[in-house]
Amino acid sequence: MAESGVLFIVSAPSGAGKTSLLRRLVPEDERLMVSVSHATRAMRPGEEDGVHYHFVSIERFEQLVEEGAFLEHARVFDNYYGTSEAAVREPLTQGLDVVLEIDWQGARQVRKRFPEAVSIFVAPPSIQALRERLSGRGQDSEEIVERRMADARSELSHFPEYDFLVINDDFDTALADLRAIVTAERLREPRQSARFSDDLTTMLG
Repeated sequence: MAESGVLFIVSAPSGAGKTSLLRRLVPEDERLMVSVSHATRAMRPGEEDGVHYHFVSIERFEQLVEEGAFLEHARVFDNYYGTSEAAVREPLTQGLDVVLEIDWQGARQVRKRFPEAVSIFVAPPSIQALRERLSGRGQDSEEIVERRMADARSELSHFPEYDFLVINDDFDTALADLRAIVTAERLREPRQSARFSDDLTTMLG
């Protein structure tokens, strides 16, 4: 049987730090990759098309929805986000582990198609800490910050739906927690048996 990679879902309220954590975690692991989602929002300073998101128009996004191209898609605030199904399935069949950085709506959709997916929720240590992080970005107006704070409470209410909960109080500790989850999933007996089937067969005579 061909080796299959692990599909990880990572969700968090805006400002909880999931993107920063993944930017540290993924480059150090050659078997781990982040799926690049489609988005209709405008690019932020420092972002690149095809790297952070595939930035498309609302019309193009709606066309892709009609074509059934998305594994999941959702409206967040006034923008649309979606994950290409082909972009997820192909690397998984090659044995790579794929991370989907999506919200709880998308996570629900993905779990219906990939019940074996491993879901992780990243939460801030407190609402006050979240507000400070959002205000400290300097990219959004006070009105947008307030909207994101209101949405954060709704997003946080869905953490019990996930397999793992990581509290991002100390960055290095949270990063170590994420590494531990990835390692533990890779070491599950069925995955190890598939990966080392020849060696295990030889040892058993």
